[in-house]
Amino acid sequence: MFVTERNTLNNSPDLNIIFQNEDCTVYKIADHTGDIIMTSYSVFPGIHLIYNDAHMQRCSAERMISGNVIEINHCREGRIECEFKDEFCYLSQGDLAIARKDETAHDSYFPLKHYHGISITIDIDRAPDCLSCLLDDVNVKPSALIRKFCSTTRCFILRSKPCLEHIFSELYSVPDSIKKGYFKVKILELLLFLNGMELEKDDVKRRFYSKTQVTLAKNTCKYLTKHMDSRITLEQLTDIFHVSGTQLKNSFKGVYGVSVYSYIRTQKMQAAALTLRQTNDTVLEIAGKYGYENGSKFASAFRDVIGVSPSKYRSQTVRSEPNSAQMEWTV
Repeated sequence: MFVTERNTLNNSPDLNIIFQNEDCTVYKIADHTGDIIMTSYSVFPGIHLIYNDAHMQRCSAERMISGNVIEINHCREGRIECEFKDEFCYLSQGDLAIARKDETAHDSYFPLKHYHGISITIDIDRAPDCLSCLLDDVNVKPSALIRKFCSTTRCFILRSKPCLEHIFSELYSVPDSIKKGYFKVKILELLLFLNGMELEKDDVKRRFYSKTQVTLAKNTCKYLTKHMDSRITLEQLTDIFHVSGTQLKNSFKGVYGVSVYSYIRTQKMQAAALTLRQTNDTVLEIAGKYGYENGSKFASAFRDVIGVSPSKYRSQTVRSEPNSAQMEWTV
């Protein structure tokens, strides 16, 4: 899903290398919808660890995939789509996926426009045949991991568990002074854990969604986004897309992880927060812009999503903005 090392993405006007040294490369992909920062570390020969911070919905950079590569993805926040030949599954907070990289799609899609996570990629042809050469008693062969997790399925999904949280939580706050050695220890720990893991029935259960279901959910999302000034009911949506309410609700929640109502309310309140920051419109005018005729109901929804009332949010934002003298230094 993500860039793993230098020169693995085709040249793109949206892709920039913003930092690079012997062990680390930081990539940025940006367009008018947002950006993604990918910080890639070379840990062992053929093994990379990448921090992914996404604040956009789709990344369409084309990759040049070569070799026999396995990719392990852990989701810390948000939601990410995994596509495998017209079938889709989704990772949410705490979930882990293991897949052959050459079977994944070129695009990355983040349903909630927000994603933080870690990718670990292993090039089987370049990585050590057995990791015991790096540390005694770590008798783990990357090729055996592919056979274990990806021989009978396109992708193995392990839903959030305390054992995964233990392994990954510390990776999100590593002091710079120990990163190089710490990454080596944690990757060996993860691979040893996966190697010794007993696969249970619950572990191999996955929920895949068809292309038809995903298309329905995404079209519904596009329609709602284009009509944020209206209050649209589920019945109206079923009429527009000619499906049952159950079909629409199940497809939407499968892709976005929340109900139609919860998703569009969050999108409206985030857009309203931007309007509060960037305009002098009254709270009542902004409420009407996002389909609320009642100011108190708008304020209640805003507080539920953003955490404070619209008026308090605006006053806090104004106080936190730099003054004109400060801005001159940042231009």
